[in-house]
Amino acid sequence: MSVHIRFLGGAGTVTGSKYLVEHEGQSLLVDCGLFQGYKQLRLRNRDPLPVEPHHIGAVLLTHAHLDHSGYLPLLAKEGFHGKVWCTSATRDLAQILLPDSGHIQEEDANYANRKGFSKH
Repeated sequence: MSVHIRFLGGAGTVTGSKYLVEHEGQSLLVDCGLFQGYKQLRLRNRDPLPVEPHHIGAVLLTHAHLDHSGYLPLLAKEGFHGKVWCTSATRDLAQILLPDSGHIQEEDANYANRKGFSKH
């Protein structure tokens, strides 16, 4: 009857907060953040999680900053169908931050493609 906690981000760096809590076959992801900053950190966003997203029962967001919530769209795209638990303030801010962040990433990618370079 032990609880296992795996640090999937936010350990050894201040970005990409993701903590997987496992107990009796259930999985809870505390925070679901993007790695931000230099390219070697951002590339970690493409690393597969050690658990299939559809096996995660819920996500608990501590707050809406992208390094804590920004991976949610990708998690859903990869098969997560569980609940996201957070305060109403976190929900309201994430509903603004997530689409805005996606738009900025698309604009940055378009600019880099036009100019033939990467920002980092």
